[in-house]
Amino acid sequence: MLASAIFPASSRQLSNPAAVTAAFAQLQSLAGDWEGKDGDGNAVRTSFKRVVSNTVVLETLSMPDAEEMLTLYSIDTDGIALVHYCPMNNQPRMRAIPQDGEIKELVFLFQSAANLPDPAVGHEQKLIIQFADKDHITEWWTWRMNGKDTRMVYRFVRKGGA
Repeated sequence: MLASAIFPASSRQLSNPAAVTAAFAQLQSLAGDWEGKDGDGNAVRTSFKRVVSNTVVLETLSMPDAEEMLTLYSIDTDGIALVHYCPMNNQPRMRAIPQDGEIKELVFLFQSAANLPDPAVGHEQKLIIQFADKDHITEWWTWRMNGKDTRMVYRFVRKGGA
């Protein structure tokens, strides 16, 4: 009953514990520095770091002329939870339910947010992380404001990678 109060029914699909472990290991494997471009060709950087005895992955996303953003990823029972800290001073919480098999992407869907006085206020609504290979990832962020979604894409290559 508590789960239904916290997470909408659509997000309560169950995942195999092995799939969750594999997906989190995929996130942990991103540790290091990454460089890339956004959809407009502007330079972007991100870094991933394993923290808190390897139970959390901390991502720091930086782009020119913008304040950095932090995202924390952790296992949450049958899925992977994230909390995103952005310059808007709200903290969206999202969840991904990994599927069995090779992890090619994780789809994080909005669950709730701290410090979001109204759903019309701008906030991150969705994140898709696509894993091309060990040195190439793409992040698709969906920004929602006044009920309108804007997709932003960041394509990254691991520094020192291929």
